[in-house]
Amino acid sequence: MTVNTLAITVLLVSFFVMILLRFPIAYAVALSSVFCLLVEGNPLTSLCQFMVKGISSFSLMAVPFFITMGVLMGKGGISEKLIALADACVGWMTGGMAMVNIVASYFFGGISGSAAADTASLGSILIPMMEEQGYDRDFSTAVTITSSCEGLLVPPSHNMVIYAMSAGGVSVGALFLAGYIPGAILAISLMIGSYIISKKRKYPKGSKFSVKALFKQIGISIWALAAIIIVVVGVVGGVFTATESAAIAVIYSLIVSVFIYKGLDWKGVWKALDECVNTLSIVLILIATSAVFGNCLTRLHVPDLASRAIIGISDNPYVIALLLDLILLILGCIMDMAPIILIATPILLPIATSIGITPIQFGIIMILNCGIGLLTPPVGAVLFIGSAVSKLSMEKVVKATLPFYLCMIVALLVITFIPEVSMFLPNMFR
Repeated sequence: MTVNTLAITVLLVSFFVMILLRFPIAYAVALSSVFCLLVEGNPLTSLCQFMVKGISSFSLMAVPFFITMGVLMGKGGISEKLIALADACVGWMTGGMAMVNIVASYFFGGISGSAAADTASLGSILIPMMEEQGYDRDFSTAVTITSSCEGLLVPPSHNMVIYAMSAGGVSVGALFLAGYIPGAILAISLMIGSYIISKKRKYPKGSKFSVKALFKQIGISIWALAAIIIVVVGVVGGVFTATESAAIAVIYSLIVSVFIYKGLDWKGVWKALDECVNTLSIVLILIATSAVFGNCLTRLHVPDLASRAIIGISDNPYVIALLLDLILLILGCIMDMAPIILIATPILLPIATSIGITPIQFGIIMILNCGIGLLTPPVGAVLFIGSAVSKLSMEKVVKATLPFYLCMIVALLVITFIPEVSMFLPNMFR
């Protein structure tokens, strides 16, 4: 066995063993990289060098700003207003509160960019509200956790910034534009599933549609929705970079939350900032350690080996695309979202581009795959949050979520095999 083969074996086997032993993901990434460096005979000082290099990026500064913006807006009284807006739009339908849940997640996702924040914030309000109106609690929880994945696709999403960095300079503005239609397709797919179940179980309709009520709620919610406009229009229009737009959005979010909606006082702002620091420390540690892991993969030519192995199975681009989806779904069952993006992008992106999938489309495919992974045991963070919020066992939540998994897979296949779904808006504004 050559040194390269031994190093690859040690790197990958030690990593997956530690994942199965439930090591914190940052420790698993760092320790497996250390073992690999020792096998290769490289000095451990290179570990620190690669970690520092991994987080020394101007574009990466957008991540803490977007996280801060999401936390400030989420704690600033935005949730109730977006729920009211969603109710004015779709509450009149059969299973109206389920539809409200899904549409509210689309709106809220454009502010928080986080499926976990969406589930915790909207779920704590909507699950009891749905139960009071006659919806089963497990159904309400399933709708909440699956619709929260819309927030990963609807910009601004800090995961898109992480992917852009991992993919080697993909346009963040193009990724932002690419997420809108896939997010809407996911929402429509979940709404169809909810409608069928609501009809079968005879769940109630909401109030009749009113144009006056709709415009009234738009007027109330416009301050929250304007944050999305500032970020997306600013970046796409070239007015400022993603990092600059994120910084401006933080200041805007602070003003809206404290002075307009008055959902936060200054003590609450400090608590929100403390939460941001905790979240950001986890993200940056992952990025730093993943930079070392990624360097090991590249140096050992693992992406080339993986590409040849997958293409060796079939040269049919449709089969290869399905294999990429399957790999990402499996990874999503055992790893969190950020490390998958950081580790898998350098390996799988060249394979995707070789069959005609653009880096922008592949970014959307990867993010939705990772989003589904957040809902699957044993590591599904959003699944655990939904279970905690609803006070139901994870087994009951998973059982109720099974029909919605199918809806999400349908949306994933549409995004995978119809490039125009992701590329229409980026091509229009190119």
